[in-house]
Amino acid sequence: MINRVLIRTKVVQMLFCYFLNRNEFHLITAPESTSRDKQYAYNMYLDLLLMVLRLSGYRTGVASVTFQNKFLAENRIGKALKNDPAVKDAIYRRIQSASQFDTATDAIYRAILASAIYRSYTHRKDKNVAGDIEFWDVVIDSIIAKSPELLEAARKDENFSNVGYENALKMLRETLDSCGSYRKLLIEARHSLQTSLDKSYELYLRLLSLPVELVRLQDRRLDNAKNKFLATSEDLNPNMKFVDNKLTAILESNEEFNELCSEKKVSWSEDPDFLMTILDKIVGSELYAEYMSSESSTLKDDCEFWRQVMKHIILPSDELAEYLESKSVYWNDDSDIIGTFVVKTLKKAADACENNINASFVLPQFKDEEDSRFGEELFTDTIDNFDTYRGYVDKFINSSQWDPERLAFMDVIIMCTAISELLNYPAIPIAVTLNEYIEIANSYSTPRSGQFINGILYSVISHLQEEGKLLKK
Repeated sequence: MINRVLIRTKVVQMLFCYFLNRNEFHLITAPESTSRDKQYAYNMYLDLLLMVLRLSGYRTGVASVTFQNKFLAENRIGKALKNDPAVKDAIYRRIQSASQFDTATDAIYRAILASAIYRSYTHRKDKNVAGDIEFWDVVIDSIIAKSPELLEAARKDENFSNVGYENALKMLRETLDSCGSYRKLLIEARHSLQTSLDKSYELYLRLLSLPVELVRLQDRRLDNAKNKFLATSEDLNPNMKFVDNKLTAILESNEEFNELCSEKKVSWSEDPDFLMTILDKIVGSELYAEYMSSESSTLKDDCEFWRQVMKHIILPSDELAEYLESKSVYWNDDSDIIGTFVVKTLKKAADACENNINASFVLPQFKDEEDSRFGEELFTDTIDNFDTYRGYVDKFINSSQWDPERLAFMDVIIMCTAISELLNYPAIPIAVTLNEYIEIANSYSTPRSGQFINGILYSVISHLQEEGKLLKK
């Protein structure tokens, strides 16, 4: 039921929220105080962050020594520091001071390789963020903080103070330890993606059950009218065609459908005002009048009536839009596509159940196992390779017309997600991927985004094909 069109949209939305809120590290800000100790501590703290980057194998401008060690390079902390925009902006202001720590950094590097914590780290089979943070915590306490070479280099600064030096080391530990909260954000983002997809299926079941609830409400209304003190002939002998609708009887009696609604806790019991408003709109419509006056009463007629009601009265209504917005943040953009599946299911229910009241007609949440994994895999790969994919995009930006740093961030997210799909799903044709993400751009980004994204992605595709990284057509 949840097809890849909806999954792609959900992935792009969640990636946009994730990257906007992501701050891999709690970067300590420059002190407002002019205290010598605090000013020195902050500058030394930035120098120490630069040192961690260098020890992890990353070049840092004027530094003359580059260290290459696969275990330190694989440690997620160095990579995360390198990729965090706030960290890069802060520490690269201190780039000119990096060379004064060359000797100290070299000594610390050799001490790390000779240490017990390094030997233990290299033998770990299952490396994770917590282990990477623990490694650096031990290195800071047992090697960096005790390095005579580092202390000697630090003392060359005329503003050096012992208090500032100790505080800089403390600030370094605090920042590296904060990487764990970034991973928590990533886990929460993955969970939100799955929740969003689950809520889409819940919306499908909720809308599919709506005709049943409306018929029940109308049945109660008619019954109450019969018991009025001055009941009219029409009250006593109402037209029961709407209440006796054969399609809603099939929905109400279907075991599979009822089990799914129970499992997903689908209920309209808390929404009487909404139900009454929608029922009034239906009863007051021409569709209802024509249906009730018709002598024909086949399953096909009853199905067609509800399909038309869903398409022309319920789904376009402002009342439904307000209701969905009030119930779940995940439903704001789902009603159109989910409504399409509901309308199809109503027809399928009539076709499947002409001879068997319990025939299967409810669409599964995902078409198959591959579709159920598609969203999380696309989401994770885009995050893991975001810098690489962003590099492909930037390569083809005409800097005389576009500043890569001023691109609409939603455009960047859409293009990086599209590149992930292009590279990782050989069975999906290139044209399909292009069309889907251009449509997402037209719906969620700027008026010029669709055309712009189309041009950039075509250039990226040609480049990837020339390099042999993209083999499909």
